[in-house]
Amino acid sequence: MEHYDIIIIGTGAGGGTLLHTLKDSGKKILVLERGTFLPREKENWDTIAVFQKERYHTTEVWKTESDKDLHPGTGYWVGGNTKVYGAALFRLREKDFEETQHAGGISPEWVVKYNDFEPFYAEAEKIYTVHGKSGIDPTEPPRSNDYPYPQVSNEPVIQELEEALVKEGHRPFPIPMGIQLNEQDMVNSPCVRCNTCDGFPCLLHAKADAEVNAVRPSLNNTNITLLTNAKAVQLITNATGTAVVAVKVEHENKLKEFTADIFVSSAGAVNSAVLLLRSATDKHPGGLANSSGQVGRNFMKHNNAAMMGVTLKKNPTIFQKTLAVSDYYFGDNDFKFPMGCVQLLGKSNKDMMKGDAPFFTPGIVLDEIAEHAVDWWLTGEDLPAANNRVQFLNGQVHLDYTENNLEGFKRLQHVWEEVLKKINGDHYFIPHSLYLRKQIPLQGVAHQCGTLRFGNDPKTSVLDPFCKAHELENLYVVDGSFFPSSGAVNPSLTIMANAIRVGKHLMENVLR
Repeated sequence: MEHYDIIIIGTGAGGGTLLHTLKDSGKKILVLERGTFLPREKENWDTIAVFQKERYHTTEVWKTESDKDLHPGTGYWVGGNTKVYGAALFRLREKDFEETQHAGGISPEWVVKYNDFEPFYAEAEKIYTVHGKSGIDPTEPPRSNDYPYPQVSNEPVIQELEEALVKEGHRPFPIPMGIQLNEQDMVNSPCVRCNTCDGFPCLLHAKADAEVNAVRPSLNNTNITLLTNAKAVQLITNATGTAVVAVKVEHENKLKEFTADIFVSSAGAVNSAVLLLRSATDKHPGGLANSSGQVGRNFMKHNNAAMMGVTLKKNPTIFQKTLAVSDYYFGDNDFKFPMGCVQLLGKSNKDMMKGDAPFFTPGIVLDEIAEHAVDWWLTGEDLPAANNRVQFLNGQVHLDYTENNLEGFKRLQHVWEEVLKKINGDHYFIPHSLYLRKQIPLQGVAHQCGTLRFGNDPKTSVLDPFCKAHELENLYVVDGSFFPSSGAVNPSLTIMANAIRVGKHLMENVLR
């Protein structure tokens, strides 16, 4: 049996970035990915294949309350869910790391603060080619430098919208986007500003995902071994239950075992919790690292909603995801609690809308709506709750989740509708607009986090401040599991920054 210095389970925002951080350490590293490389094919840019047939999502079925089937909107690929993410790479706000009072409860304090994360945010932005501009976002946390790449420009309709928002007293800012774009030399730019970015795999490999920007650059190193179609099913501990000695893996219809000095689970907040739960032993009867009873608990996914503002004016924008508004992130004069963040989505088309439209709606009507729509994504913070949890029961993944902290989020939706009505009526000279919105259901687990929270107290947390399991000498978890709260921005950049932080800690203090 071949022995490794480190085994990393998963290649997404956490595992892929950790691999990139450790690639030049000289240590012998095995990376296990339950999926394979996402194929480059015409279907990458086919809306029906991607959104209606869910070509790049798993077919596995989880269970939820009352034993109902849950079809999770997640995929297993080299690069994880970053293969189809929207590449909006926000930093958490500085206050997100502090205890915050919401209308629906308290968002807990982080044991590690924003200032500790800041240099790793900066490094992650370089690795993932983040385009943006500092000094505009009113909730932007302090930065040691500007974004490594310039902001993505607005197309005409979006530029008019930005100017109208500014006129009304708002402070819109460029979405920090992880794409490989050179607007000064579009002939040679990998990114072509197409309309198949948000939610699609990138056929051109121009989206800054974990495969392209982190894993592939690491595979040139001879100390790195990547094993695909390799699902980690159990962590095996020593006789005393104090350390992991091997991982059991399903590969090519066989069970194999691999040993290492250090093990890192980066399988995502749901599957990392599942891995620990299904690795229970007599020393860890409730699952590994679970004497606190916290493994799998406090699952969060954000309160998310998509909103389409439909007016009489056509919107020919192609690359629409360029503008965000955080004026209501921490509330406003009439509501003193946090509401959330507003950002543009990728441009919709009729095939994206078809699953939500009445079956009798003619395609030409959906076309007309899409041609006149501006598409928005609203994110509000959900709060950690013990009963929102991942379990592994009778060989089945269970995910129970009850929405919470909705007052501020519903207020954000209402406020933003009013803002759009005012701006569209004023700017486009039409008296009425139609606003369509859809709350994202439980199967939308792209923002999953919080199932193995970190902290100083082993009684209330699973991981220590450097994401090592309190109860095991050599097990780390580097994905969204460690979040004690979710904030109201996309979690990807924080997962990436934390992976760099933990990776550097390993190199400086453990891998000697």
